[in-house]
Amino acid sequence: MTLIDRFLKYVKFDTQSDEQTNLTPSTPGQMVFAKALEQDLMDMGLSEITLDENGYLMATLPANTDKAVPTIGFIAHLDTAPDMSGHDVNPRIVDYKGGKIVLNEQENIVLDPEQFPEMNDYVGQQLIVTDGTTLLGADDKAGIAEIVTAIEYLQQHPEIKHGKIRIAFNPDEEIGLGAHHFDVKQFGADWAYTMDGGAVGELEYENFNAASARITFKGLNVHPGSAKHKMLNSMRVANQFAIMLPRWETPEHTEGYEGFYHLIGMQGSVEETVLTYIIRDHDRARFESRKREIEHLCRKVNCEFPNCASSEIKDQYYNMREKIEPVMHVIDVAKQAMENVGVTPKVQPIRGGTDGAQLSFKGLPCPNIFAGGMNMHGRYEYVPIPSMEKATATIVEICKLVAER
Repeated sequence: MTLIDRFLKYVKFDTQSDEQTNLTPSTPGQMVFAKALEQDLMDMGLSEITLDENGYLMATLPANTDKAVPTIGFIAHLDTAPDMSGHDVNPRIVDYKGGKIVLNEQENIVLDPEQFPEMNDYVGQQLIVTDGTTLLGADDKAGIAEIVTAIEYLQQHPEIKHGKIRIAFNPDEEIGLGAHHFDVKQFGADWAYTMDGGAVGELEYENFNAASARITFKGLNVHPGSAKHKMLNSMRVANQFAIMLPRWETPEHTEGYEGFYHLIGMQGSVEETVLTYIIRDHDRARFESRKREIEHLCRKVNCEFPNCASSEIKDQYYNMREKIEPVMHVIDVAKQAMENVGVTPKVQPIRGGTDGAQLSFKGLPCPNIFAGGMNMHGRYEYVPIPSMEKATATIVEICKLVAER
C-alpha cells in the first residue's frame, strides 16, 4: 500500500477525542482505529506488537545490524481535534495550479490563498483537501501514515542498516492526555520523535509552559428593585477581573516567544461566575510570574469584594527545551536527515504543546518533526503530498544516520 493510499484509508476512521468523557481513549473510534492499525502492523510482520486497554499501540522493527546502535522511536497520535467533525471525511486530491480551491460549491466553501497565503508555497504540487464539511485529519494521520510507510520501506530495503526501531500510536493528544498513560519503560527507546508538526521542514524542541486557571466569583442576588448596597453581581466582578489582565498579552496580539493569558470560557449568573483561562509562556520564570499574577488579581478583587474570588491553577506541561538541550545530538541527527533528503530545517518554537513535551519530562527525549498538515483542526485543512513524502524520507534517513554514527 502506498503512503497516500494509507493516509486516505486512515482519515476515514472517526477518531475525534472528547475531554468530557473522562475515559482513555476518550472516544471508541480511537480504539477501532488502533485495532485496525494493529492488524496492519501484524500483516507487515513487525514484532513486539502490543495494544493496551487504553489504546496505546506499540511495535518494533528489529535491528538488521550487529553494531551497537541506540534504539530510537517514532510516535504519532490516533485522535483528531474536537474542534470540528471528523465523521465521514471525504478527501480529494487536487493538482494545485494556484488561486482558489472550491471545497464545496453547494455551501460556497473556498480555500483561498488571500486568507491562507501559505498556499502559494505549494503551487505545482498535489494537495489533499477536505470537502469543506469536516476536518481532514492530517493531524495526525499524516504522521501515522508516514511512520508506517517508512518502516515498510526499511523492511523492503535491507541494505539500509538500522538499529532497533520502536513505533507508537497513542490516543487523546488533542485534549492534552496523549502521554498520560504512555509507558516509557515499555517503549524502551533511547529517544524518539513525534511526527506531528506542520509545514515541511519544521523541527521543534521548544514549547510553551502551560497551565489552566479556573477563577470563581461568588455573588449575592436580591431583587433588583431593592438591591442597593446589597446585591453583588458576580458577572460584573468577573468582567472587572478580566479587564485587569494585560490587554495585549492575548493570543491575537502575540507571536514567537511571547506568552499570553487566554480566556477560553465563561459561565455566569448573578450568584456565581466562572472564568476559565489557559496560561502560556516559553520562559519558565515568566510562566510562574503569570500564575502569581492571577492569584494577585484575585486578592485585589477580594480587597474590594471580600471572599468573592478564588482561583484554581493547574500546570499542564512544561517546555521540553530543558530536557532536550543536554542531548542535542537528537536534534543534530534530525537536521542532518532533513538536509540529506533535500529539506531545509526550520527550527522554531511551538506555540502550543505536544506529547513530546510530556514524554521528555517522563525520561524520553522527544522533539517534534513536520508531518505536512496545514490549517489543522478545521474545514480548510490540507496536506501537500510532497511534504508527506519528505517526512517519510526523513524518518528513513534518521534511522540510517543513527546506525552510521
